[in-house]
Amino acid sequence: MWPGSPSPSSHGACPSRTSAASRTWPARCFPSTSSPEAAVAASKSAPVSEARSSAIMAAGTLVSRALGFIRSWMLILALGLGSTVADTFVNANNLPNLIFLLVAGGVFNSVLVPQIIKASKASDGGADYISRLLTLGVLVMLVLTAVVTLAAPWVMQLTTSGYSPPQLALATVFAYWCLPQIFFYGLYALLTQVLNAHGSFGPAMWAPIVNNIVAIAGLGMFVWIFGANRANPHTLDNWTSGHTFFIAAMSTIGVVIQTALLLIPVMRLRLGLAPRFGWRGVGLGTAARLGVWTLATTAVGQLTFLYVMKIASQPGAERVRLQEAGDPLWQQIPGNTVLEIASQLYLLPHSIIALSLATVLFNRMTEASQAGDRAGVREALSHGLRTMAVATVFAALALFALAAPLGMFFSGGRASDGVMLAQTLSILALSTPFMSANFMMARVFYANEDARTPFKIQLWLAVLNVVGAFAIQFLPARYIIFAIAGLYTVGNVLSVVLSSHYLRRLLGHLDGAKVARSYIRMGYAATGSAVVGAIAVGLLGGYNPAGFIWSSNFAALAAVVIIAVPMLVVYFVLLRVFHVTEVRDLLAPLLGRLGGRFGAAAGAPSSASRASGAPRPATHDGAAVAARSEETRAPITAAVTMSDDTGIIPRISGQFDPVMYRARPSAPTDERLPGRRSYQGPPGENPHFPED
Repeated sequence: MWPGSPSPSSHGACPSRTSAASRTWPARCFPSTSSPEAAVAASKSAPVSEARSSAIMAAGTLVSRALGFIRSWMLILALGLGSTVADTFVNANNLPNLIFLLVAGGVFNSVLVPQIIKASKASDGGADYISRLLTLGVLVMLVLTAVVTLAAPWVMQLTTSGYSPPQLALATVFAYWCLPQIFFYGLYALLTQVLNAHGSFGPAMWAPIVNNIVAIAGLGMFVWIFGANRANPHTLDNWTSGHTFFIAAMSTIGVVIQTALLLIPVMRLRLGLAPRFGWRGVGLGTAARLGVWTLATTAVGQLTFLYVMKIASQPGAERVRLQEAGDPLWQQIPGNTVLEIASQLYLLPHSIIALSLATVLFNRMTEASQAGDRAGVREALSHGLRTMAVATVFAALALFALAAPLGMFFSGGRASDGVMLAQTLSILALSTPFMSANFMMARVFYANEDARTPFKIQLWLAVLNVVGAFAIQFLPARYIIFAIAGLYTVGNVLSVVLSSHYLRRLLGHLDGAKVARSYIRMGYAATGSAVVGAIAVGLLGGYNPAGFIWSSNFAALAAVVIIAVPMLVVYFVLLRVFHVTEVRDLLAPLLGRLGGRFGAAAGAPSSASRASGAPRPATHDGAAVAARSEETRAPITAAVTMSDDTGIIPRISGQFDPVMYRARPSAPTDERLPGRRSYQGPPGENPHFPED
């Protein structure tokens, strides 16, 4: 027996829910049902606790995002934006994330994570159950990591295209250093769920900050010892093992420290976790069958993305051949590092605004869906789409207008590389609202416990991306990255079209006229703001190769700051002119996420809707009315199940996202926990669940 864990006999006789009615069992077997007074008190205290947790997570996320961009900027400073070494490292360093999601990410989210959350509600904190799941997860990740790492040469051949022997050799060395991250990403995900299930959200949000700091320190040491790429070009010919250590090894060390930091708060829970073998009778088979569509969606999305990334590696290989032949055209060929940085920039508004708002509204959608209230689901979706658009529509046009200074800032000091990044960002930027809209729409399917429809959408997007990438590979090398960016944009638009089609079947209509009117008014305001920004960029030399913006990285950063402020002011003024009331609704959940005072207003309808006093449409059955009449009904709360700051962010709309289960309704407070979740006896011998 472990320290702090209950004795086997204390839970072995706990019954299932169905058997409780026919026999009298000790009170310890089931949590007591709260009195109405206790329920009211709990409902009042819950927002305070949730607001504090939300504030901790928001602060950690924002700091980590900022450090993530500093890390990217340092990487470009060290290796260059258009360099062969940078492209090679980005390919190798992305593989652990992609392989983890491909092989194990879907299993963790759809099978292990829900089981951990359920088990943690047992009176013993689910010590035995969680120990078995952790043991299984660690073994799976260990074997997977060992196999993939040993197969690194073949993995790099499969995921790259046209690499020369020296470049493939360097890619393999990078892979040997980076692929062990798979194990630590998996362990990090598991430990995060244990902490979140026990109400500890801060560590998983702040640990990635340390990861970024370690990587930034390694890159800083690299620049100090070997020099920045602009002054001392780093090539395949002069690359050494010392270079590899500060770039690849420090990246992996950061992931290891990020994971190790979570062991401290997990040990403080005193769950008595220890290696436990024997997994029969724990219910994983049933959970896996329920999550089969999620697993399929994961596989299709990641395989598609791996193929697209294979095609994206092709220009870098061609650039090496041109450079060796002395052809100056090599400087005009963007590689996959350009695509990576552009993707990070265009995903920034989505990761901050859309994820935050969708987390809040997902609970409202789920509650309405469970009550059979189609009008309530439709209202929540409409509110989310319109409120989110205040930020994403502006961000799309702002990124488009500021593409030149942003490109130069992340160029590593070379204006030609900055131009290629600006062009790629311009193609991606305008699809930002579509990606966020599709993400919000997908929450409706998950709120309705429908994972099959997202799989159908994923298949259509996979066909588009595979066929598109196959055709793109025959283009001249200098156009391949731009074409892939265009493919992303088309996919984002198509995902909204497909989601709208399936949602109309579910909800009847999507409040389309109201949503369209809001987007049009915001588009007018954002266009006016973008015009101001474009004029300012021109005045600062953004359209002149010898202009101020292109003179240095810090000149570009100064231009971004100088231009962004008046653009934002103009945008808010025009929003008021065009009577866009959703701006007030946007600030409520965001301020609530940061400070908690406005969290309760997050799910509220727009002020215009409240002022109109329009009657709410009738639901398609009476369940919603009955549900709203339950005054003591337990509130639905968010359960964060994976940090969205591990660097695993989808580049393709419809690709599996690790925050798919970021928020879900928790079980009602009076739910009785059956013996399957706390049974301490031999596996497979639970008398109350013979079917296992």
